[in-house]
Amino acid sequence: MNQSVIIASVKESLPQFISSANYSKVIVIADNNTKKHCYPLIKSALPKHKLVEISSGEVFKTLATCEKIWNVMTSEELDRHALVINIGGGVIGDMGGFCAAVYKRGIDFIQIPTTLLSQVDASVGGKLGVDFHGFKNHLGVFSLPEKVLIDPEFLKTLPEREIRSGFAEIIKHCLIADGEKWNQISHKDFEEQNWADLIDHSVKIKQKVVEQDPTEKGLRKILNFGHTLGHAVETHFLSKPAIQRLYHGEAIAVGMIMESYLSLKKGMINSELLSQIEEFIFATYGRVQIAAEDIEAILALTRQDKKNRGSEIRFSLLTGAGSCGYDIVVSVSEMRKAIAYYMG
Repeated sequence: MNQSVIIASVKESLPQFISSANYSKVIVIADNNTKKHCYPLIKSALPKHKLVEISSGEVFKTLATCEKIWNVMTSEELDRHALVINIGGGVIGDMGGFCAAVYKRGIDFIQIPTTLLSQVDASVGGKLGVDFHGFKNHLGVFSLPEKVLIDPEFLKTLPEREIRSGFAEIIKHCLIADGEKWNQISHKDFEEQNWADLIDHSVKIKQKVVEQDPTEKGLRKILNFGHTLGHAVETHFLSKPAIQRLYHGEAIAVGMIMESYLSLKKGMINSELLSQIEEFIFATYGRVQIAAEDIEAILALTRQDKKNRGSEIRFSLLTGAGSCGYDIVVSVSEMRKAIAYYMG
């Protein structure tokens, strides 16, 4: 499994790819934000196409939105030689790729990730899907895009909160696979980080893992560190008023502290590393206010995690700075203590 990821100006990389292919039709999927801020930057480099605009945000990552996209594909009479170009963050990449992967049993698609989060994580590895009845990425497939075109210039279109959210996945990649890089980034403030370097670093880590385990039977599970409780927190907060909802990376930052605590309690890391992780993440993200009445709902959501086996809730936990284990069974009681530890 080898995925072609190009870190360069999309205005140069996209025409080079398109000119070497022979697609019957092209549709471009963007949300209202990327249509306004990103689509105009590369419109001149796009081939003749139909633009599909969808609403932005995780709450629209649903089969209902997919149906809208599939209706356009059908009305445009796209055949199996057509191309889908997804311009946006993780929601657009996951959902647009999913729509392409199942339409007529699969047509080609390109990911053009425009957020730091999607550039370092969501766009790489071929995981596609949508949320279902409130469960995150509950329906999905593995299918590789023809190309992933990463252009750091898009970061200039983002508010700081979006970049901070993406930084969480960079932190995760360092903690699970590169202790030396973790040491480097954890001694710099958020404003001092070198994004171009960190994008390249994260992509290489994720590619290396995915190439060894394309469909997450084993090693690829380490990429889920921080995500079992993090996804549950993120999903639970989607039910709250919009002002309280968390960005994906913000929830994963919460999950990394909780799951680092579990790593300590399992005897897999020492208290010094936990303190370093906790101090850096709290300094970067602050502390999310989780109420006592939220705990049981968060715990219930972990029962739907895709790493589970039967009634066992399985985690990927740190075994040191730069190393991670997987398929580690964690009890409800242990999770409850981890949430309480985060709450302080």
